[in-house]
Amino acid sequence: MDYINLNGKIMTADKAGIPVDNGAFRYGYGLFETMVVINGAIRLAGYHWERLFAGLKLLQLDTPALHTPQWLERQTLDTVARNKADNLCRVRLQYFAGGGGLYGANAVKPGFIIECFELNEEAIAFNENGLTLGVAEGLAKSKDMLSNVKSCNALIYAMGARQAKAEKCNDMLLRNTAGNLIETTLANVFWIKNDIVYTPPLTDGCIAGVMRRHIMNRLPTVEESLTDQRLQTADEVFVTNAVKGIKWVKSVNDYFYSADRVKKLHNLVFHLSSPNMLAL
Repeated sequence: MDYINLNGKIMTADKAGIPVDNGAFRYGYGLFETMVVINGAIRLAGYHWERLFAGLKLLQLDTPALHTPQWLERQTLDTVARNKADNLCRVRLQYFAGGGGLYGANAVKPGFIIECFELNEEAIAFNENGLTLGVAEGLAKSKDMLSNVKSCNALIYAMGARQAKAEKCNDMLLRNTAGNLIETTLANVFWIKNDIVYTPPLTDGCIAGVMRRHIMNRLPTVEESLTDQRLQTADEVFVTNAVKGIKWVKSVNDYFYSADRVKKLHNLVFHLSSPNMLAL
């Protein structure tokens, strides 16, 4: 896309410049939201703003009073409109810490950038062919106060993605330091066993996904640690994120899964407007 929004000013991408000492570049000090705009509206906007501002508070970034959810939503949609992408696009809104070192006065004064990216209908449709996943080796995510935040410190995800590419997988499952499987490099993970839907708890260290929250608010879900044995004996497996919604996992290593309930769930979640709880 041609236009980006840097600190409230929309400009061509080639004119944008960020100080080299910004906290995200030097320390991974920042966070971001990845959102989908459909027909001029942000999908699950309320959940995105709640997570963003909770993260800013946790990271102790001193955002200006002007930066309300309503103001940021307007900034986002104005940027999308300038790119003529109102019908369907992906948006990345990133806050980054100021420069001057971790202990400097400017460190807690953040900037932000809004970028738009093309998105086609296939990306949000049900994936009939299913995903092929592996399990990342040599990587383990800690369970701490930052583990649920969608932060700019994403090295573990980048290295997991490199492993996926090398193994010719669509994505890799990641473990926490206790050895449990918690998420992929791009998504939260769910599994179905005997018609019961499960997902790892946030205390296991996974990202507090917006689509994860949406699913759990629409469908009875049990939070339980995902062990290798539970993964191997699952009936169905699916992953979720804010951009692509629900995607069926066909296999993890040598284990294969059906898609009947996942496909039904995809159709229920994305084609019904009722806020009532769903049942598979």
